[in-house]
Amino acid sequence: MSNKPKTAITPTREENYPEWYQQVIKAADLAESSPVRGCMVIKPWGYAIWENIQKELDRRFKATGHKNAYFPLFIPMRYLQKEADHVDGFAKECAVVTHSRLEADEKGQLQPAGELDEPLIVRPTSETIIGELFAKWVQSYRDLPLLINQWANVVRWEMRTRLFLRTAEFLWQEGHTVHATEEDAMKETLQMLNIYADFSEKYLAMPVVTGEKTEAERFPGAESTFSIEAMMQDKKALQAGTSHFLGQNFAKSSSIKFLNKDSQEEYAWTTSWGVSTRLVGGLIMTHSDDDGLVLPPAIAPAHVVILPITPKDETRQAVLDYCADLKKALEGQNYLGDPVRVELDDRDIRGGEKTWGWIKKGVPIRVEVGPRDMEKDSVFYGRRDKAAKDKISQELEAFVAGIEGLLGSIQETLLLKAKAFQKANTQTLESKEAFEAYFKSEDAGFASAGFCLDPQLEDQIAKEYKVTVRCVPTKTVNETAPCIFTGQAGKRVIFARSY
Repeated sequence: MSNKPKTAITPTREENYPEWYQQVIKAADLAESSPVRGCMVIKPWGYAIWENIQKELDRRFKATGHKNAYFPLFIPMRYLQKEADHVDGFAKECAVVTHSRLEADEKGQLQPAGELDEPLIVRPTSETIIGELFAKWVQSYRDLPLLINQWANVVRWEMRTRLFLRTAEFLWQEGHTVHATEEDAMKETLQMLNIYADFSEKYLAMPVVTGEKTEAERFPGAESTFSIEAMMQDKKALQAGTSHFLGQNFAKSSSIKFLNKDSQEEYAWTTSWGVSTRLVGGLIMTHSDDDGLVLPPAIAPAHVVILPITPKDETRQAVLDYCADLKKALEGQNYLGDPVRVELDDRDIRGGEKTWGWIKKGVPIRVEVGPRDMEKDSVFYGRRDKAAKDKISQELEAFVAGIEGLLGSIQETLLLKAKAFQKANTQTLESKEAFEAYFKSEDAGFASAGFCLDPQLEDQIAKEYKVTVRCVPTKTVNETAPCIFTGQAGKRVIFARSY
């Protein structure tokens, strides 16, 4: 007989990490594959996480002067044609609409009919069509800066898909801004990168490395691309958000011009930036364990779930009333400026099934209340960042009064644990031999090493070692380091396997 402890999720992370990830999503009821190949249905619990991501990021965007708008899902093909670099970057992923209606043939089978004069692209990203409209909106320096954000869906016809991480259709936000000067546009680019990084750490408890992408990894048509890179529990990197300094490239292709203060016409400077439902995948892989999803309180759909224990019919209603009062009391407390979010699960199902259901959903705090607790005016609770068996009995009034601090403690514990993991699995390498030895192991994490930034060499490394340059970290951007492959002067970069 095996002495291995039983887990709620099988296989475990150690046994089969990709399948474990899929099973966590299933057990938490976050999403499922749709009838359309490569697309997903985001279920209420999963969508509630995305709504909380939206809510906080939207607040931050608006606090920095950005306005929300909405642009068409369909983009005329000629718009993409104007920006050759851009279309090259997305051409193989584009879904194309060529017909406008369906008609039944002689056998009654529906067939596409009404061929369009010009094919329409289902947006893979919106720079080209937004640029066309910005050219109409911007006439003078008085119209600048123009700071627009869009919450939308996009389609990229991915061949290999995985829920949240890479799907044919996904949800995201895309910011698009126009500026009078190069300096202002770069300031905007870095401001949004820092907003993403701060949000990731404070709300997702997911530490990230910020930095600039190499030429090989740059967004098509951009002058510079910056990203936040997170380490998942399998030690692979996840690009969790990007911010692009587009220079004047898109302004020239879309004729975004303005009259400056001297009444001279010049091209504007633009940026774009975005994060997507991929953040939910990153959240799962940063914190979850072999019992299911683990959610940081800042982003959890519910902070607390109350589980009434009612073994006897004669005490059932009294316990339920006690739990209802507890729910109301907790909702009267605040966490991060909003009321504490509470679920009361009074379903008539077995207690063990109910408890493990919420463990697998990752709710930060589970509160069990039975007749004995009610008699002592107390609660019995467990934290999701602790083992399932670790529970504490506490006087009710003290529990309610301390809920904000308790949630803050869980949030901080998860962040510190993720930071420690990232630090422990980041190595500094000073030679090609050390690089080869490190990445020979499938267990390798991040590697900080000198690199000459040669695109051809970078491509060769990616093919030979299945490792890519994630970014030139912001913290070391001004440092020089000899390239471990050529000996030439270079920058210190982060190498890693990635999603």
